[in-house]
Amino acid sequence: MIQCLHAMLFLSVLVAFAACDAPPVPLDDILIEKTFVPEQCVRAVKVGDYVRYHYNGMFPDGKKFDSSYDRGTTYNVFVGKKQLIAGMDKALVGLCVNERVLVKIPPHLAYGKQGYGEIIPADAILHFDVLLLDVWNPEDGVQIKTYHTPSPCSRKVEVSDYIRYHYNGTLLDGTLFDSSHTRMRTYDTYVGIGWLIAGMDQGLLGMCVGEKRIITMPPSLGYGENGDGSDIPGQASLVFDVVLLDLHNPKDGITVTNQVVPESCTRKTVTGDFVRYHYNGSLLDGTFFDSSYSRNHTYDTYVGKGYVIAGMDEGLIGACVGEKRTVIIPPHLGYGEEGTGSKIPGSAVLVFDIDIIDFHNPTDNAVMTTVHKPEECDKQTKKGDFIKYHYNASLMDGTSIDSTHNYGKTYNIVLGANQVVPGMEDGLMEMCVGEKRHLVIPPHLGYGERGVDDEVPGSAVLVFDIELVELEEGLPEGYMFIWNDDVSPDLFTEMDTDKNAEVEPSEFTDYIMLQVSEGKGRLAPGFDPNRIIDNMFSNQDRDGDGKITEAEFRLKADEAPHDEL
Repeated sequence: MIQCLHAMLFLSVLVAFAACDAPPVPLDDILIEKTFVPEQCVRAVKVGDYVRYHYNGMFPDGKKFDSSYDRGTTYNVFVGKKQLIAGMDKALVGLCVNERVLVKIPPHLAYGKQGYGEIIPADAILHFDVLLLDVWNPEDGVQIKTYHTPSPCSRKVEVSDYIRYHYNGTLLDGTLFDSSHTRMRTYDTYVGIGWLIAGMDQGLLGMCVGEKRIITMPPSLGYGENGDGSDIPGQASLVFDVVLLDLHNPKDGITVTNQVVPESCTRKTVTGDFVRYHYNGSLLDGTFFDSSYSRNHTYDTYVGKGYVIAGMDEGLIGACVGEKRTVIIPPHLGYGEEGTGSKIPGSAVLVFDIDIIDFHNPTDNAVMTTVHKPEECDKQTKKGDFIKYHYNASLMDGTSIDSTHNYGKTYNIVLGANQVVPGMEDGLMEMCVGEKRHLVIPPHLGYGERGVDDEVPGSAVLVFDIELVELEEGLPEGYMFIWNDDVSPDLFTEMDTDKNAEVEPSEFTDYIMLQVSEGKGRLAPGFDPNRIIDNMFSNQDRDGDGKITEAEFRLKADEAPHDEL
């Protein structure tokens, strides 16, 4: 002992104890050394809390007498209710999840003079290396922390809604046990009707699409005493990091919003109409899946006839040309539980931003509106007349197609000769020189389903603003040439200028052109005179030998109608 005292005088305390193998200094109370403190401590253990922790139990010399790690399970217990040795009951209070401490407990706060069987000797100081993993209280409910709220939020999750969401699920210490992200598929379920653990059923209520929140729940609202038998231990608090992507109710119909209606709307779509529209299609969280704009072609379809999904069939009814609207379609009116594969997931709400380009009905006629009519109107256009007019042509959305003003000349046709589309034929009838009209022509009276390459889209309604500039009266129906004066009784003789009793093509042509130039006869206006005369000659040359004899020659009045004299 004297040697020990001398050693203590001249050497350090640590060396003296080691050399003399002295007993440890007695502890009056527990001693806690913090070996790891987490950056954040959202919650500290209080008396009455239930905790899950790992530990290694050791004697001061480092000899291990017990370990939760060796058993492969945490130690789970209420704190402050005498379910632990007094020193541990005291040491756990105030700890944070993921905090690690070395707890030194004197015998009177451990197993005292009696020890614990053959494991803990009497009057033993105990050291515990403790890692706190979980804490909750029987009075705990679901805790919600929202860290992103979208704006606006027009609707929130209610009981019986069907939602699609992504989540990361962790234990309170951050251990990941599940994630929808790793499966690359949302979790889809009804809310509030028992399809989920109670804490999640509660925690999802009131969320907006796009909202992100942390949902923390005690085991009583999670997987309870037994856990899930795999990744979630018994009595574990659960933490879910959730983002809501989709929300609907099976009772939902379509929703039409963001309507931009043009000031002039004389007609709205009805069942049976054929509609041309552009759209952008996205999911409720904004994920893009399709666009007609990217294809540079409208989507063209009948409405109300089942050619498109039910929600779109309904959403296109009652729209005006030029109207823009957003149609929100629940999955039972869209692509249902199956979706479309890679682009549209099952049970997805669809959002279509729609622009109505034009529409018509297969029963439509051309619609003519007189914009200006001169006070004097002696003649009106009819079939066979040769007319000259100006026009500006556009689509229903105002897109310009063509204009005669661009070329500095009129467009010239013979009415009734199929030189323009049927709707234009109708729109130009019974028109005065100087009159202006506005024509709306449905595609079946215009350029039909095919349209005109690079000019007129298929199934497009056409709009023409026309002005009649000149009118030359046509010949009676069935005639390509008429006499203005009485017909000469020596007509054949007058044609036969070389007096060989045969009329050659040149003689025939020269004679007809002379009658026209002298005002004695008229050719049908708007056609090639030479072609008319050639046709007249062919009708008289009945044997086809290239010349007309007097026996072949007849006036039109003497036989069945055809285009000749």
